[in-house]
Amino acid sequence: MLTEAGGVDPEVPLGRVIDHVDYVVDRIGVDHVGFGSDFDGATVPTELGDASGLQRVAEALRDRGYAERDVANLAHRNWLRVLRETWT
Repeated sequence: MLTEAGGVDPEVPLGRVIDHVDYVVDRIGVDHVGFGSDFDGATVPTELGDASGLQRVAEALRDRGYAERDVANLAHRNWLRVLRETWT
């Protein structure tokens, strides 16, 4: 998961996950990125554990300098906006 060679490695550090978020946000903007919730069957980094580990992702984003609003957008607001726009 998120390795240089594209392989699956559950020991990938959380910082690499945040690097990936940075990469995508830099290219398409923070308003177009959201955390997924499908942890069933996926290889999840050991440091993350399961869906409850998303709190660690949020904290790491804050440590990287993401504003609280941006963290909220990534965590849930972007999904809610898309659902509102498509379900009406």
